[in-house]
Amino acid sequence: MIKAIVSGFTGSMGQKVLAMINGESDLQLVGAFNPIIKSLDPADYDLDDSVKVFNDLSQIDIAADIWIDFSIPSAVFENTKFAIEHGIRPVIGTSGMSEEQVSELKELADSKKVGGIIASNFGVSAVLMMKFAQVAAKYFDHSEVLEFHHEDKLDAPSGTAMNTAKLIHEVQGKDQESNPNEQDKIGARGGDYHGIKIHAVRLPGFVADEEVIFGGQGETLTIKQSTTDRASFMKGVRIAISEVMKRDELIIGLEKII
Repeated sequence: MIKAIVSGFTGSMGQKVLAMINGESDLQLVGAFNPIIKSLDPADYDLDDSVKVFNDLSQIDIAADIWIDFSIPSAVFENTKFAIEHGIRPVIGTSGMSEEQVSELKELADSKKVGGIIASNFGVSAVLMMKFAQVAAKYFDHSEVLEFHHEDKLDAPSGTAMNTAKLIHEVQGKDQESNPNEQDKIGARGGDYHGIKIHAVRLPGFVADEEVIFGGQGETLTIKQSTTDRASFMKGVRIAISEVMKRDELIIGLEKII
């Protein structure tokens, strides 16, 4: 039985994780964490009385195999560090960490031989889109990334959009060229990652969509994925849980195991 602690369990993604765990015979919820809650009574959250509820990292004193985190950008680094230091394998879906923070966590996990994963997106369609974009990047010199999320998303651009741009840049091995005479008085051209423009849309009605547009002489290629229900992310979370139980290192990106 794989014992799990869920961080950010009261949020929309956290609730999906709880439902997924309850539906799997080899997973057991042993702990739930959220620093902003007041009550520590599991009954207040419709949890089994065997589940321990925490609102402070220092309180956590239970044995667990997996730390599943869908919390907030400002808390995820410390949460992940805590899990690794206590030998709990992190499965991190919260975005917003800097490259330096991710590198620090990987070094810590690898030195302690604690398996885990930090994924910008647990949607299988999004991961496949990133892999397809890597293939296309070999044949096109110009690309732009557009990401569409719900109005409550805290960070921009999304972790998926940033990761997509990084993967394209890694394949191309150079910065993309832009028009040196271009003028953009209000920032309409979006963010810039090594010449790859990234555009973030935040509107009601979206869950998580992304598209990458490649442009070449006389042709364009658009790769697009849409997420209409957060439950779809649970397939990727389940794959990640099974995989990190076999690993002794921190994996960066679900695309590394799919």
